[in-house]
Amino acid sequence: MKYMIMMGGSQRDYDAMAGKGSEGSPAWAPEDTAALHEFMVTWNNDLVESGEFVDARGLTAPVHTRRISLRDGVPVVTDGPYPETQEVLAGYTIVECASFDRATEIAAKLAKTPHPENATQEWYVDIRPIAEGIEDL
Repeated sequence: MKYMIMMGGSQRDYDAMAGKGSEGSPAWAPEDTAALHEFMVTWNNDLVESGEFVDARGLTAPVHTRRISLRDGVPVVTDGPYPETQEVLAGYTIVECASFDRATEIAAKLAKTPHPENATQEWYVDIRPIAEGIEDL
């Protein structure tokens, strides 16, 4: 079965990784960002080697987001950025593995993602099975 591992983030997180800190979210040094990228490359390569990797993408900062909602049945487009603390999907990895428990084990390895020691962001990932057809819903 395929599972999507979804990583969250906020505009404040993206700004910090770009070296622009704010209250409660100190700026990352270039070596902190490099360590994060190196970790993610290794994590993805391990999945490729195990045969469980399907796809992975990081998403651009929330400032580049458009949200479409309905008001009185009419689509309304809102451009980002959203409040800097609002969580959005920052990236995802799709794995194909034997069980939900294995997908959870894979995602749990992300808990070791490097970050600056003074970073205070709350960390989490979500894991969801991917529906291959209507019967999976």
